[in-house]
Amino acid sequence: MIYTTDSPFMVGANELDLVRIVEMTDRLEGTKVHDRLQVDDPKSVFPLQAALGYDLAQSMFAQKRNLVCEGVTDMFYLQAVNSAAAADKGPTFTGSPGIVPAGAASKVVYFSVIYQTQGLRVAALLDPDGEGDKAAAQDNLVALLQTKRILRVKDFLPGGGYKGAEIEDLFRDTLAEIAKELGWNSSATVAQQETRPIVRILRDEHGNKVSKWKLSKAFAQWLHGHGYLALSDREQAAWRTLVDAVDRAPR
Repeated sequence: MIYTTDSPFMVGANELDLVRIVEMTDRLEGTKVHDRLQVDDPKSVFPLQAALGYDLAQSMFAQKRNLVCEGVTDMFYLQAVNSAAAADKGPTFTGSPGIVPAGAASKVVYFSVIYQTQGLRVAALLDPDGEGDKAAAQDNLVALLQTKRILRVKDFLPGGGYKGAEIEDLFRDTLAEIAKELGWNSSATVAQQETRPIVRILRDEHGNKVSKWKLSKAFAQWLHGHGYLALSDREQAAWRTLVDAVDRAPR
């Protein structure tokens, strides 16, 4: 059977070798059936891209327990420290929950709804900034998740944290040294202003060249080489508190 479609839902992800792209760029030349995916009109491959994207999205629902965080760099930190702690027999998330970056605080509620409707367990980790506060107060999220499943980064910092704290502030002692190696030396300010977010300090003193992505990847590399036990005592305490909160989230 041969059929034509522009719907990604009619394209089987494991049958892409059977797909042929059909296009007509010139009526005088007529319709062409291609045996390759490289064609003149990039819109022609959109159904294939959408089919692959949908198939990839299904892999997000493989874990029974899930922790939705705001961004990709948040996921890097959580995965890196969890792996390092496991290697050094430190505290790790029970049951290996899936760590899912929503892309923004405002999208956390939508991810949580999707996981919940799939019958999966989910907790949300939010920064205590304007966007995080707004997301945590959304009626849909509050109605969907019990209070113990809406986690705030500041709650895992000494003394109850501070406004604007981000996941980087859980590891600010180590990150101050890593930032120095990256050419963003703000160690003195970080030490003096303990209730000011470290990323804000770095960007105020070094401008737009400060990259959260580069900082998180450098941290993961450092952790791989030095291990979990090389983190400062208060960083290990913050991590232990976070792990306990995630594990206590209703299942």
